[in-house]
Amino acid sequence: MSALDFSPAPGGAPAARRIVTHARTEAKLWIRNGEQLLLALVIPIGILLGGRFFGERFGLDLAVTAPSVLALALWSTGFTSLAIATGFERRYGVLERLASTPLTRTGFLAGKAVSLIWIAAGQVAVLAIVALVLGWRPVVDPLAALVAVLAAVLGLVAYSSWGLVLAGTLRAEVTLALGNLIYLLMLAGGAVLVPLANYPAIVRPAVGLLPTAAVGEALRHAAAGTPLWWTLPVLAVWAALGLLIARKVFRWMS
Repeated sequence: MSALDFSPAPGGAPAARRIVTHARTEAKLWIRNGEQLLLALVIPIGILLGGRFFGERFGLDLAVTAPSVLALALWSTGFTSLAIATGFERRYGVLERLASTPLTRTGFLAGKAVSLIWIAAGQVAVLAIVALVLGWRPVVDPLAALVAVLAAVLGLVAYSSWGLVLAGTLRAEVTLALGNLIYLLMLAGGAVLVPLANYPAIVRPAVGLLPTAAVGEALRHAAAGTPLWWTLPVLAVWAALGLLIARKVFRWMS
């Protein structure tokens, strides 16, 4: 008597496929969200245009504005967008439902990380192309480029981990308000757009320890062909602290 064949056999897809599928879904949802696109592309492109046509009046020409806008894009996506989206996913029970599927909590976080990398890379590519069309001509130096890439990666880790701290501990509405407030505060005083050298000497040491300042300075100096090594340990500390605290305090259920 032959064995019965119930194929296709039920069961979860391989872990890698689950993660990639989830990452693709996350990226599609992000692209369809008008608020996310406003933070990620519309505002940065507007700042690029302002830097191109009016920046010299304020001592911020395109050579400074372009890498600063790339730093801003990483900040808006890595922290603000991630915090707000995750906060509402937690509120509506999306996190606890997905965590109980074959995707698992680890797969969910891995999928978010992959989608964040895709989105950030796409942002940087689009904004860099726009800046080049507008006349930006960065100095190409391999060592400086390496420092810039490392700073961008560490910055994304730091931003996303602290975004998860916010989203995993507070109500979604509070996360929305606080996420936007912190975004604006760092935009105004975190050396994202304005170089650290333009700040009063008395506050430079403190501002320079912010992750936004470290990423901004690393990208600005890299665009001028100068590697800025001190930014890497600053970002590594922020990333390590953020991951540790997120692991301790993040709650999957609201």
